[in-house]
Amino acid sequence: MPHAFAPEPDHVTELRHQLRRFVEAKAPREKRQLWDRTHTWPRDLFAELAAMGICGLTVEEEYGGLGQDVYAAVAVIEELCRAGAFLAGPFIHCAFYGGMNISENGNDTQKAAYLPALAKGELMFCYGLSEPDVGGDLSSVTTRGVVDGDHVIINGAKRWCTGADFADYIYCLIRTESDEKRKNLAFVLIPKDTPGVTLQPIEHVNLRYTLSSDVYFDNARIPVSHIVGGREKWGKGWGMLAGRALDVEKLEITAVTFGIAQAAVEEAWAYAQERVQFGKVISGHQAIRHALVEARTKLEACRHMLYHAAWLATQNLPCGIESSMAKLFVADTAAEIALICQRVLGAYALSDAFDMERHVRDLLGMRIVGGSSDMQKNNLAGLWGMKG
Repeated sequence: MPHAFAPEPDHVTELRHQLRRFVEAKAPREKRQLWDRTHTWPRDLFAELAAMGICGLTVEEEYGGLGQDVYAAVAVIEELCRAGAFLAGPFIHCAFYGGMNISENGNDTQKAAYLPALAKGELMFCYGLSEPDVGGDLSSVTTRGVVDGDHVIINGAKRWCTGADFADYIYCLIRTESDEKRKNLAFVLIPKDTPGVTLQPIEHVNLRYTLSSDVYFDNARIPVSHIVGGREKWGKGWGMLAGRALDVEKLEITAVTFGIAQAAVEEAWAYAQERVQFGKVISGHQAIRHALVEARTKLEACRHMLYHAAWLATQNLPCGIESSMAKLFVADTAAEIALICQRVLGAYALSDAFDMERHVRDLLGMRIVGGSSDMQKNNLAGLWGMKG
């Protein structure tokens, strides 16, 4: 059944104002261009952000956080993405890959060990999910772990481990026994500097706040205490993968998409009211006016899809359907928005004179990143009980 959700809370609106001032002051275009060219993100600026307490938005107060507030955390991503993924990316690695997953799936000892540092922005996680021969069908992973006394020995390979170059831990999905789907899986925390762990960077064109990587495990040994949820969760990882944390992950990547789409619309909107052709600003030409109105209308539809699902998640209400719909709709619609805005800027959208060329690169890839649009359609067909 549909749910209504209340207007945005005052504390979220104030947080937006703070972050918008921060981005405008600290992330000018020349810095964004440098970060994009060098596949990096600003450690010093992220430390300033972390000092504001935002990384605690996915962590309960007893562990030093602000209490789980998914709606506010999604708003943080949106605002930071006004400067691209360069600040939003590390926030996600800390607050979502780390704080959300350990909050949802860790045992008491793990929560006490990791959450206080995650709430302060002092630890970074990356995902080790996909493999060279495993994309969307994560239940088919072949990277294997074997318990050997007080340790787990891991062998295999992971692909698209974005952030493995700077993360402290790889939040890694492994197989524990037979290849039976959706069974015999576990999550483990693998310190990046573990002997037997090697990285191979992968060049990619969007979300260039860091490199993605292949990660190889050759008899990598980790303590049994690094099994997420504890020894009793060995072989029970499917429930962790298909639970609330995954629904929220779809929201964080959708928030990235929405924030970048918003930046693209804002840039095209401003450009159209400054650029003069045929004796008047191009926003005075009907074709441009209609294109920008269409883009802005699509953007507002995306906003409603995203924040409706975020509100449900914050209320701890079921949101699997809504988060998949938001991921599907916003990713596909943002690609349409990107191309509209690109046409408004014309040749300048292909140059380094504006951020538009990066917006387009980022947005065209979002139909693939974090669970493709086709995967979301399959998810929704199953959630709605379609036979087949």
